[in-house]
Amino acid sequence: MAIKVVFCLPSLHFVGGMEKVLTIKANYFTDVFNYEVIIVLTDSKEKAPFFTLSNKINVVNFDINFEKIRHYPVFIRIFPYLYKQLIYRKRLTKLLMEIRPDITVSMLRREINFITWIKDGSKKVGEMQFNRLNYRDFDISDRFALIKGFLSKLWMKQLIFNLKRTDMFVVLSKEDMERWPEIKNITVIHNPIDKLSDKISDCSSKKVIAAGRFVEQKGFDMLIDSWKIVNRKHPDWTLSIYGEGDKALYNKQIANNGLEGSCTTNEVQRDLTEMFCESSIFAFSSRFEGFALILTEAMSFGVPPVAFSCPCGPKELITNGINGLLVTPGNITEFAEKICYLIENEEIRKEMGRSARERSKDFTIDKLAQDWDNLFKSLLKTNQIT
Repeated sequence: MAIKVVFCLPSLHFVGGMEKVLTIKANYFTDVFNYEVIIVLTDSKEKAPFFTLSNKINVVNFDINFEKIRHYPVFIRIFPYLYKQLIYRKRLTKLLMEIRPDITVSMLRREINFITWIKDGSKKVGEMQFNRLNYRDFDISDRFALIKGFLSKLWMKQLIFNLKRTDMFVVLSKEDMERWPEIKNITVIHNPIDKLSDKISDCSSKKVIAAGRFVEQKGFDMLIDSWKIVNRKHPDWTLSIYGEGDKALYNKQIANNGLEGSCTTNEVQRDLTEMFCESSIFAFSSRFEGFALILTEAMSFGVPPVAFSCPCGPKELITNGINGLLVTPGNITEFAEKICYLIENEEIRKEMGRSARERSKDFTIDKLAQDWDNLFKSLLKTNQIT
């Protein structure tokens, strides 16, 4: 009998790692394992998923629109949020009691606060797409710093309480798992990439690529400053940054650094295959990640990475000097030096690219979906025994 699994998250129209990973997994579970997959959303009913879902997947959108109150001041949004949360709990409870899934997965958004209390018979799984250090991270630089700091600690205690009630908590890296000593029902399953493309880079072009949302987390400000150093030594090389978001400040920084023509910001692409294949180095400048899916994708095209060894992901993906180069987090000069090293050593660059491609094979959906299947079946087997 096919396993019936429900995934809960806010929306699927964003160009984010969580949305892409869920799409890859849900499609595989449905089309290969013949799971019955239901995806429950709360926001953006009018917007289609950015990544293509299998037509066998059932999407339910409760149209609650938490996003609408996101930009309210924190103290004004409390009561609208609690009201919407109550609606969400009632609607999700009703749905789960009706369809009776085998597994219900919370992507650790609002439903994690109540999902384990719903007595629909399904095993409850929490899935973390961030890392503990940066989850529910408040900006505490304003006059409400003390209150926000208190709320942050309170929310983390509440989260830990709820995670202990789940049947399993899944994190993305061994590095992050060590940061959850309170949780015993915890395991690691890395984020998957799709099947490997037949197309790969030969690492001969004078192009460096970076990709991600144009937000502080991705560290493109550090990358651009680093590129100024690279450009002085290698003015014939170019850096192209692809992603969604406001690029105005970054374009201004490029102009101030005199990098027009050498460094460009570009719109988000649904498929970066051609861009990866035309590039010889991948620059990964994030301040933090959940697991760095884009890094794995770049490596799958044989593009050797230069990456800050930020939490979490790069240190588990990259063997320094073998399939990429790791850089001290935030060290802009070192980052530039490592890029220059690969520029100046073509054979080493190409060999690292080949090794990066090999390493990426450990993270394909064919391999990691089996880990999820084994987890789900072990949880259901426990249910049968009891």
